[in-house]
Parts: sequence; structure tokens; C-alpha cells
Amino acid sequence: MLLISIFGTLLIVIVTVLPIFRHTHWVIRGMDFPRLQIILLAATLIVIHFIFLDLHISATWLLIFATVLCFIWQLWWILPYTFLWPKEVKTSKVHDPDKQLSIITSNVLKTNRNSYALISLITKYQPDILVTLESDKWWENKLKVLEADMPYSVKCPLDNFYGMHVYSRLPFCKKEISYLVEKDIPSIHVSLELRTGDKVRMHFVHPAPPSPTENAESTERDAELITIARSLAETTQPVVVTGDLNDVAWSATTRLFRKISCLLDPRVGRGMFNTFHVDYPLLRWPLDHIFHSSHFTVKHIRRLPSIGSDHFALFTALMYTPAQCANQEGLKANSADHDRANKVSGEKGVSKKDVPKLNG
Repeated sequence: MLLISIFGTLLIVIVTVLPIFRHTHWVIRGMDFPRLQIILLAATLIVIHFIFLDLHISATWLLIFATVLCFIWQLWWILPYTFLWPKEVKTSKVHDPDKQLSIITSNVLKTNRNSYALISLITKYQPDILVTLESDKWWENKLKVLEADMPYSVKCPLDNFYGMHVYSRLPFCKKEISYLVEKDIPSIHVSLELRTGDKVRMHFVHPAPPSPTENAESTERDAELITIARSLAETTQPVVVTGDLNDVAWSATTRLFRKISCLLDPRVGRGMFNTFHVDYPLLRWPLDHIFHSSHFTVKHIRRLPSIGSDHFALFTALMYTPAQCANQEGLKANSADHDRANKVSGEKGVSKKDVPKLNG
């Protein structure tokens, strides 16, 4: 049992310490994901230490101390995504349909052929905006039935698992498809008009993940997200960013995105809303995200039933309440954060000027 305790503690220490160094290799960045699972393992190991090891020797207390320290460190990252943390975004007390902006974000999985399940969700929840990720020409053809009620759209069907479609009940003032970092990875940018006449800047993103089958490092993903964040820091417009970021909500990159963009995360204080992987309940993480400016409060946010994809869809109903701007505040960036953001963008030679401004 002593050998098991030593090995278990050493393993937890390694997976806890390595991400601190911010190396971009996929193995290290992947350790950002299972923080909840590491917490559960650490808690189990602490119990094992107390029950099976000799508490009269200093080596046992060294193992306990190391494991507890890792437990606390991992807990610090995910605690904001529990009900124990104050809500970053206020729950809306306004019930004006004209001020609502509801969005379904769905990574459909290109090979999934259960389009009926997604269409059924659209029929039930009646979102103002639907964004599909990994959608190809087959999905585009199947989703044509939505266009009677959602006549405004931007379509970018691709066969490389990075196709993207946006359907809307609200009119677009401007729209643009961009390839910010990689020539085959699109993002969609629109300015839409709410029923009140107010304009909202929206960005739909799906950067490639760091993985052995995609990019060996997180450089491309990080550069796209942080470049968009830097462009948003300069706007006073209402903003929404959503998509499959291929990153967890509590990662250093996502936190840097929030700091630089000044956007809020409606999940903070409400829950993790893990959307991936559908088939593995013990290995689920929040990969599908929504962030917004302080112009909005939240009516509700929920994870929707499976549509046959490896991702659950995410449904968010926001309320345009600009009077609440002064009462909501997210993470704050310091000079080191701005230096880090400049470096991340510069590594791929992408500028915040490359992000469509969509003014007017």
C-alpha cells in the first residue's frame, strides 16, 4: 500500500505542476482538462493515506501534505464553476421578449446523421440564434427547413470537421467569414439587430485543439482566441462570443481570454455545464462556451439533451439590460496579462486588426 500511495501522490503532483509552466505541447495543455477528476483522485488518495499508512512516520505526513496541496490547487481552478461561488452575471429580472437574445451552440459532429434531433430542439426552444459546428453540406441541406423561421444565415460548409453555420431570426447588419490563424479553420463574425433596434457584435469560433491528431501545440488555438479578445477590449458595443473553443472554462488560456476581452462568463457561480463527451459521463468537460459583455444579464443557461453528437448543445437566453453594466464585473487584466496576450498573438503573426470590427 505504501508503494501505491507514493506512486499515486507522485502522479498527482506531476499532473498538477506541469501545466503551471505554460508549455504549449498538447500533453501538458491537456492536463488543464481533468482538474475535477484529479480532485476526486486526490481526495481518494488522502483517505487511503490516513487509513492504510503509519501516521507516526514523517514520510506519511509528507505524502499527505503533497496530496492536500495538489487538491487545494486543483480546487482553486474549478471552484468558480460551482454554486459555492458568487455569480459573475446577474440573473435577469426583466421579462421583455424584445430584449431577449437566445442562442443554441451545437457541435453536431460531422459524421452524425441525426439532424431530426437538433431540429426538434430548435422547434422546442425557439432560439434567436443557432450556430452549428462541424457542419458540412449534408447538414446544410438538412437544416434548410429552419430557414422559414430563421431567414438570416451565414453558411460555411466544410468536410474537415470545421464547417460552421449560423441561422438567425434577427437580421444581420453585417456578416463576414474569416480565417484568422489557419487557412482551413473559419470563424464567423456578425453584427445583428435586436428587436429593440440595438446592435450586437457576435463572434462564432471553433479553433483546432492541441492534440496528437491536430496541432501538436496549443499555439494556433490560443492565438485565435486571444487575438479576438484583444480586438474586443477596444469596443463599447454589446458583444457575444460563442462556440467550441476546444478548451475548458478554467484553463489559463480561457481565463486570459476573459481578462483581455473584459467579457463575462455566465457559468461562473452556476455550474460547469459540461458539454463533451456525451458517451463518457466521468470524463466530461465544458468545451462549448458563451461569453458576453456586461450589457447582458442571464435569463437561463442549460445543457440540452443529446442529438447523437459527441457534444451536448448549450442553450443560453440573455437579456439586454445595459443599465446593469456597472453592477457586473469579470476578471481584470494586469500588465503581465497584456504582455502575455501580445506574445500569444505574435507567435502566429496575427493582429487584432484582422478581426472584423462590424461597426455600424
